Amino acid sequence: MATAAPARPSVIDRIASTSHVWVAASSVLLVVLMIVPIPPWVLDVLLSVNISLALVILLVTLYTENALEFSVFPTLLLIVTLFRLSLNITGTRSILLHGYAGQIIESFGNVVVGGNYAVGIVIFAILIVIQFVVITNGAGRVAEVAARFTLDAMPGKQLAVDADLNAGLITEAEARQRRKDIQRAADFYGAMDGASKFVRGDAVAAIIIVFVNILAGFFIGVFQQHIPFLQALQRFTLLTIGEGIVTQIPALLISTATGIIVTRAASEGSFGKDLSRQIVQVPTALLITSVLLFVFGMFGLPTWPMWMMSAAAFFLYMRRRREIAKSATGTGAGAIAGRPGAPGVTGSTAQPQVKPAESVVPLLSYDPMELEIGFGLIPLVDVSQGGDLLERITMIRRHAARELGIVVPPIRVRDNLQLKPSTYVVKIYGLEVNRAEVMVSRLLAMNPGTATNGIDGIPTTEPAFGLPALWIAESARGDAEMAGYTVIDPTSVIATHLTEIIKTHAPDLLGRQETSALLDNVKQHYPVVVDELVPNLLTVGEIQRVLQNLLRERIPIRNLLLILENLADGARASKDIDYLTEKVRAAMARHICAEYAENGVLSVITVDPRLETLLGEAVRRGEDAYALLDPSTVGKIYASLTRMIQLAQSSGMQPIVLTAPSTRLALKRLTERAAPSLVVLSYSEIAPGLKVESIGQVSTTEESLEHAGAPA
Repeated sequence: MATAAPARPSVIDRIASTSHVWVAASSVLLVVLMIVPIPPWVLDVLLSVNISLALVILLVTLYTENALEFSVFPTLLLIVTLFRLSLNITGTRSILLHGYAGQIIESFGNVVVGGNYAVGIVIFAILIVIQFVVITNGAGRVAEVAARFTLDAMPGKQLAVDADLNAGLITEAEARQRRKDIQRAADFYGAMDGASKFVRGDAVAAIIIVFVNILAGFFIGVFQQHIPFLQALQRFTLLTIGEGIVTQIPALLISTATGIIVTRAASEGSFGKDLSRQIVQVPTALLITSVLLFVFGMFGLPTWPMWMMSAAAFFLYMRRRREIAKSATGTGAGAIAGRPGAPGVTGSTAQPQVKPAESVVPLLSYDPMELEIGFGLIPLVDVSQGGDLLERITMIRRHAARELGIVVPPIRVRDNLQLKPSTYVVKIYGLEVNRAEVMVSRLLAMNPGTATNGIDGIPTTEPAFGLPALWIAESARGDAEMAGYTVIDPTSVIATHLTEIIKTHAPDLLGRQETSALLDNVKQHYPVVVDELVPNLLTVGEIQRVLQNLLRERIPIRNLLLILENLADGARASKDIDYLTEKVRAAMARHICAEYAENGVLSVITVDPRLETLLGEAVRRGEDAYALLDPSTVGKIYASLTRMIQLAQSSGMQPIVLTAPSTRLALKRLTERAAPSLVVLSYSEIAPGLKVESIGQVSTTEESLEHAGAPA
């Protein structure tokens, strides 16, 4: 079978592949050119290259839509300036040594200025004034202002990028590219501010070189070569002026290109497109111009040039009027329906066009998670004021992915003037789940239980865990830390609160679409596991419910491969969601125990065997995972459990209840309203080799804590 021949690289690709070699070689040759004499014909070639290169640069800037598309321009400007100065030195050497510097310089001296050195001096002086006073001065000022404004606007632009990223309008890759473009723009205009000084210095150097050449040439011609006074003045002055003009014309083109590229900040296309579109956008201006030109032709000025330009302006005016009328009336079916006699139009009066119905579908959607802030908290978000809340939110989403194994949707941050200045509200799918207040100009100090001395502050409650705290002045931070308080800034307060809300409401944030995305991620590396499970054994919705059950008790689902493998095993026996959840929990024993064990020891609150038996009977009687108990029994369980929780917390431990696998879910659901953060484990969820220590027992009797401190 014939194989296709590999595509030949284009000319541009072949040049680009070796560009670093010939650019480096050319840069070195520029310095050599200042030292080593060259023949006149080589100088002619190099002067032609100089003019051609200046024309190419000017045309490229005219067709460039964005200044960053020609980001190499500042460096190129330096190289071209060095090239032009080396040609000046080489031409000066040839003129002073031989009285001849090639045909191009001689042609510019004889043809362009007509062989009159006085006229040449005037023309050269005019070129220098145009370049130095008009173009270079203006381009330098524009580059300076553009650099300053670009640097000042960087924080706002970066804030806009972070806001779009958190709102989900752009991806992280697009955000990185936008930040890179912002940085490149600042670097470009900063470089252009400095590069414009090259052009100014080049104009000054040209003036000095010309006058030095004239004086030196006159001295050499009269005193060394013994040429008559007037002949020496004519010969060396014409050659010097020719050399000055032949190098200043490319310099003028480069200066113009510099001014063009730094003044195209608000362009939407190439210079030609923008010019043709914008200069004729006001037809009245064209009409007035046409009338004035016609009047000028009637009263003294040359008739046919004035009337010809008047006709051209009037032609553009009529054409623009037709375009405006056409766009106003519309084309196609809309224009036909608006004309008299068209279908749906009675008599000679057209019916008013009906405004198209506005789509209200976008109003039906909610943002998965929102953070609304009062105007007093805006400094925490504004990067220009040192706010880093948006960056912290991005870190929170990454933390949730690492710790919980879920992808938290982008959190939209917006200001709400209806809130108190220091208040923020967290919403999930449009419903408020929590609100709190922070003081931007103060720090939050919390007593972890080890603080010895009191401090002055405004009493408050820490929003994430509901602990008592104080708002203290920033100057009192050192004293508070010395007294043993934990001090955090307002941004950290909000970030910690958001993290806890995400952990609490993780099941609500995990929908079917998010579950499908997690499955697709696993399928990329383990396709057999997913193909076996979905859809043959379980649907995406059933897997979602199992994952939600795990997240509801704050069990991470990052090891999704282990979860899916155990779901595939358990689904063959039963598709009951509670059964599958308990089976997965047993398989994740090591993960669960690693979360709660300390130094290889798991301190737990056990359950009285009589209570386990009672719960087991209640569950069987109700044929559900809910235990159907009488209120007095439930009250005794709550009272005993409350004492055990207080005992654990007073000892600095997290309350963890350990019970039989058959009653774990029933006990959890029985206690989740009274103690929603209580951890309830079963014996099957204890990792092998882990030491378990009992600190108390939950019972429905009035027995003392007889099992406290005994190993389970």
